Amino acid sequence: MRIGHVHLKVSDLERSIAFYTGVLGLQITQRLGRQAAFLASGDYHHHIGLNTWESEDGSPPPPGTTGLYHAAILYDTRAELGAALRRLLANGVSLDGAADHGVSEALYLHDPDGNGLELYWDRPPSEWPRAADGSLTMYTRRLDLESLLAEFPAAS
Repeated sequence: MRIGHVHLKVSDLERSIAFYTGVLGLQITQRLGRQAAFLASGDYHHHIGLNTWESEDGSPPPPGTTGLYHAAILYDTRAELGAALRRLLANGVSLDGAADHGVSEALYLHDPDGNGLELYWDRPPSEWPRAADGSLTMYTRRLDLESLLAEFPAAS
């Protein structure tokens, strides 16, 4: 099994499209007027759907309520995650956190509507931390952001 896509309710479609394309690097694959858009990386039909069908001009759910904690966006390489971090910084997007989990490295943030996002890349399974019995021993440690940025140097 795998998760196919995430569909998010947003309050301002244009603002969300600008964030997901300009900051996260996705491309629009289809648009339904001013109400919905579908975005992807590469040639997939869509990884993220955005719509205002029930949420135009709405506000995020208040803290302490149930709902999606975050959607995780998997980048193929550490360099691609480094490029995403450069775009976040260039666009003034604040990180909520950054962590090395042994199996992956992750950046945590919120989109303009308050939806939680995890941007990450997975290390090759041969590098995952394991106990003597072969079970995973994931952890949460500080992510070295400078090292991540060095994977995708700034343009001169």
